[in-house]
Amino acid sequence: MSASFSISSSTGSYDVVVQQGIFADTIDDLQRSTYIADAFFQSRFTRDHAPIFLEATETEKSLDRAPALIETMRARGANRGTMLVAVGGGVIQDICAFAASVYMRGLSWSYIPTTVLAMVDSCIGGKSSINVGPYKNLVGTFHPPSHIYVDPSLAETLPRDQFASGLIEAAKICFCRGPESFAAHLATNPSTSMSTAALEALILNSLLAKKHFIEIDEFDKKERLLLNFGHTFGHALEGASHYGIPHGIAVGLGILCSLAFQRDRNIPLDQPSVAALESHLHQMIRTLPGLREQLTALDLADVLNRFASDKKHSSTHFTLILIAPSSEVVLQQIPRSRALDQSIQHAISATIDSITRSL
Repeated sequence: MSASFSISSSTGSYDVVVQQGIFADTIDDLQRSTYIADAFFQSRFTRDHAPIFLEATETEKSLDRAPALIETMRARGANRGTMLVAVGGGVIQDICAFAASVYMRGLSWSYIPTTVLAMVDSCIGGKSSINVGPYKNLVGTFHPPSHIYVDPSLAETLPRDQFASGLIEAAKICFCRGPESFAAHLATNPSTSMSTAALEALILNSLLAKKHFIEIDEFDKKERLLLNFGHTFGHALEGASHYGIPHGIAVGLGILCSLAFQRDRNIPLDQPSVAALESHLHQMIRTLPGLREQLTALDLADVLNRFASDKKHSSTHFTLILIAPSSEVVLQQIPRSRALDQSIQHAISATIDSITRSL
């Protein structure tokens, strides 16, 4: 099966193709481009393509590493007519999108995502997010790509926890979009052992759900903010683990923290869709090797400090994505208080305890 669609943006529309086996054909078609690729894929390239290989680490995705990449691009002869092509997961995408947006005031770029998380989520939307010191995703730009080529077969060799990370993000997007989209997600029977054909259907469903948010709120001012569901708690856990907990798994934990937070404040969550989401997240989260050790090693004070410094908060309010009685996700700004701090601490502690007891 092959599917394609377009996404409208302020700079024009860009095309997304989802097709098994498209990776090799795309590499051949884009021979005159400058590649920025995950070093893991060195064997996939010939000497003719000569990509700039990077390690896909959070350290590499930092503002202080950007000058070295830009100097390398200049040494390779990149100019205003150059097409950059990112090959890798979300880290490589962020690096390439950021470089494309600032190099000579903007280059065109395309993307071949190689992780499930990137295939179902980050490949569309045009955002780059770069770390600064200890702060995750503190700076970045909006710079939509020209083309996106999604090859689900690239996921066949991914470790189970990386596969699960992507499925968690897809579940989150579809849940935020609404019951029909979430039901279609569950209908693919998402699991780390699902077939490539089923994964292809799941990817398409997730991207079409995210397309809705991108096109009505390209610059993250209103509706698209709902896709941060689980991220405020999740980023705090991810950072406090020194990125030992992968992003998608951390987001799953963050959603569970959000549910625990609402229950701590006596807000009922008895909707069937919430129960289905919770069950799915528990299954996916458990795929991370050494999860018990990662969770028990967390410094709760560090997690709380990172939570409080999230860029979405103001000096007087915490900004959280929560679930309304209608099952819709909603953005709420809650005045800071000692009672609120206690609820947040209880939610994080309860979630960690619940997961570790189940392992």
